[in-house]
Amino acid sequence: MAVHETATERLSRLLTMVPWLLNRQGIDIDEAARELGVSQEQIVDDLQLLFVCGTPGHYPDDLIEASWEGGRVHVGNVEAIARPLRLGRDEALALIVALRALAATPGIGAREAIQRALHKLEDAAGAEGSAAAQVSVSLEASETEQERLEQIREALAGTRRIHIRHYNPTRDETTERDVDPMRVVSLEGRWYLEAWCHRAQDVRLFRLDRIESLDLLDVDGTPPAQARPRQTSSTAFQGSPDDVLVEMELAPRAAWVAENFPMESVDRHDDGSLSVTVRASDPAWVRRLVWRLGGDAVVTGPSGLAAEIRDGAARAVQSYPLH
Repeated sequence: MAVHETATERLSRLLTMVPWLLNRQGIDIDEAARELGVSQEQIVDDLQLLFVCGTPGHYPDDLIEASWEGGRVHVGNVEAIARPLRLGRDEALALIVALRALAATPGIGAREAIQRALHKLEDAAGAEGSAAAQVSVSLEASETEQERLEQIREALAGTRRIHIRHYNPTRDETTERDVDPMRVVSLEGRWYLEAWCHRAQDVRLFRLDRIESLDLLDVDGTPPAQARPRQTSSTAFQGSPDDVLVEMELAPRAAWVAENFPMESVDRHDDGSLSVTVRASDPAWVRRLVWRLGGDAVVTGPSGLAAEIRDGAARAVQSYPLH
C-alpha cells in the first residue's frame, strides 16, 4: 500500500529519485524499494506518475520514459532533471541559520549529527555563507521549560508515555492527561509539546510553561498510527469555522490578555489600550474573563454575548447587600 504523504513530500522524493534511478539503470525493483525506503507498490505508483510527466508540450518526446517490466526499472528522457537538486544561495543561508538555531535548542538530541551537517553546508556555501553569521536566532527557555524539555527528550528516546497536569486559560481549568509525545516545537517564541492525547483521542499541543507537572510513565508511549503532526506553520492556534469572533476593548492594565489568548486581530492605541478580536469555541470563558477584569475589558460584539455579560454582571451586583 502506498504511504500517506503530502504532495510536497512526494514531489521532493520524485525529484530525488529520478537521478538516483538514472544512475542505476535496470535495478531490481525490490532493491530500489529497500534503498529508497518505500514499498514496491509505492515505487510502481511513482513510476506510473513519472510516465505522464515531462516538459511543456506533452508530446511523446516530451514525457519521461519509465518502465519496470520483468522487475527491472529503467528511466529515460530525463536530462532536464538528471542532476540532483542543489540549494540556491538564499536556501542555503536559510538552512544554515536554521541548523544553528537547532543546535542551540535546549533538549534537542543528535547534536553531533547537526554539527556535522552544518559544517558540510558552511564549507559548500563558502564565502556566500558568511551572511548567515549576521543573523541571530534566539530560542530561549526558562529553567522550568528546560527541565520539561529534558524530560520530554528522555521520554522520546525511551518511547515512554507522559502524565501531565496542564492549565488551559481559555477554559480556566487544569486537567490531567496521559500523552504519547511526538515532538517539541517552538512557535511564536513559545515551546510546545505535540503529543497524542489519550483523553482527547487526538493530537494536541501543550504549551510548556502551562504544564504544571510532568511525570514519565513506565508505559509504552508509541503514538497510534493515526497520529499525524499538525500543520503548525508559524502559529500554534488552529481555529474552527464554528468559532465565535468576539470583539473587545481592553484597558492598558488588561493588555496582557492579547499575549495569552488566541487573537484574530490586535489594534494598539496611543494610550496603551487595545481593540482586539478573539476566537472562542466556547464563549463561556470570555464571560468569566470579562467579569474577572471588571471595567478593564468590554465586549462590543457580538451584541448577544455583550448583553449576556452585562446582565450577568448586573445580577452579581444585585446579589450583594447595600450598606
